Amino acid sequence: MASSRSRRHSGRRHPLMGALLLVIGLFVTGGAYAAASTGIAHAQDAPVSQEALVEEGEKLFLSNCASCHGLNAEGTVAGPTLIGVGALSVDFQVGTGRMPMAASGPQAEVKPVQFTQPQIDAMAAWVATLAPGPGMPDPQYYAADGDVANGAELFRINCAMCHNVAGAGGALTEGKYAPHLRDLQPIHIYGAMVTGPQNMPVFSDMNLTPEEKNDVISYLKYLDENPSVGGFSLGSLGPVSEGLFIWLIGLGGLIAVAVWLTARSN
Repeated sequence: MASSRSRRHSGRRHPLMGALLLVIGLFVTGGAYAAASTGIAHAQDAPVSQEALVEEGEKLFLSNCASCHGLNAEGTVAGPTLIGVGALSVDFQVGTGRMPMAASGPQAEVKPVQFTQPQIDAMAAWVATLAPGPGMPDPQYYAADGDVANGAELFRINCAMCHNVAGAGGALTEGKYAPHLRDLQPIHIYGAMVTGPQNMPVFSDMNLTPEEKNDVISYLKYLDENPSVGGFSLGSLGPVSEGLFIWLIGLGGLIAVAVWLTARSN
């Protein structure tokens, strides 16, 4: 009897029992967490109604944009009105990190994006309800599968005077500048052409058709893949850097050769 009681007593104090209970607890906790996470993921993947999207966009706007643009996007001394700018303008400005601005200045600078794409879509949907404006285009118009040669010609005619023929950007007046156009998302290039941000003119469908805009985008994406088609780019700064190279290297080399020949003859 004493021996049996001793075995039962020692079984309850087995050193592996605590470890076994810990493993069972971890499995139970992990399973419950996985089930909860799956439920949340399915809820997030569920389609959001347009009304809910607009409501979420208004909340985000009031929390992050109203201090400059007004509670109803009517504009203030710190920021312009957003009534009528359309969803595409919001997608460009917020999607490139230009908005919200970090500080006032001659123009909004590109910086890391502060919102997720669903949040940007929500704010764009709310702004679109304020008044008619440019909406999001059909993806076929920024697919970058157009005529590269035609896009290059259109770019030289309409854009190169500010952005440089190689899309390297350039300086403007009063501290403003035309930004470079390398490694940009096609939708943002399209949005810039349609909405005309900063000092950029608006290219409506009467100026450039959606197909022609796609050609321009195709040319810029071609430059991304072939940054220096003609050889050494010299910074892609055009005749300034090329002329400086000729004066310093070309003429300097000729003078050095002339001095060397004169020294040899003496």
